[in-house]
Amino acid sequence: MRVLAIDTALEACSAAVFDTNSGIAASETRGMARGHAEQLMPLIARVMNKAGLEFAYLDRIAVTTGPGSFTGLRVGISAARGIALTAGKPAIGLSTLAAFAAPLIAADDGTQVVAAIDARHEHIFLQVFGVNGRTLVPPRMAAVRDATRAAMTAPARIIGSGANKVAAAWPKGAEPPLSVEQRGAPDIDWIARLGAAAPEGDGAPKPLYLREPDARPQDGARLPRR
Repeated sequence: MRVLAIDTALEACSAAVFDTNSGIAASETRGMARGHAEQLMPLIARVMNKAGLEFAYLDRIAVTTGPGSFTGLRVGISAARGIALTAGKPAIGLSTLAAFAAPLIAADDGTQVVAAIDARHEHIFLQVFGVNGRTLVPPRMAAVRDATRAAMTAPARIIGSGANKVAAAWPKGAEPPLSVEQRGAPDIDWIARLGAAAPEGDGAPKPLYLREPDARPQDGARLPRR
């Protein structure tokens, strides 16, 4: 199986091609908080060219669906859906939280993993994974202190753009986390591997926001209807 993976959910613009027979054929990651829309398609073209592959020879397209940046998510998901439609291949949506946790679970599936994404305004998007990667706390948004309490239920490894915030709220005197790995975005190679392993979805990928947009229309600026 050949998978094109795309990630624009957080602080990177990334793509990779993974072949289940031979591994990662090509990948590229550019760190950025903005500008994903301008960078993504040229980046994908470079990755596909390096892999020596045409879109028609892909088996599926995998893309991170969030939580993450509202704009970034739309860029990646729109690209994945467009490529899938043009190539006549399925598109698979993957949680950004699961993508963060995947390499830690693969290295040691016997200890707890907390995937934490900075949701700003003193909140965290989190998911807690137990033994064998089983979900203990499903994806949700929580205040930093509540996220820290959820992380303390067992010795845990914390990873993600919100890892340092969760660790900073750790109570003094409590047993510290096993590890804290601050990362702005998940590893695109692991997103590609997850994309190959994931079951085919029932429909096109959709954003996993977990909260309402910060920007809302101003009622005072609306024109009255006639």
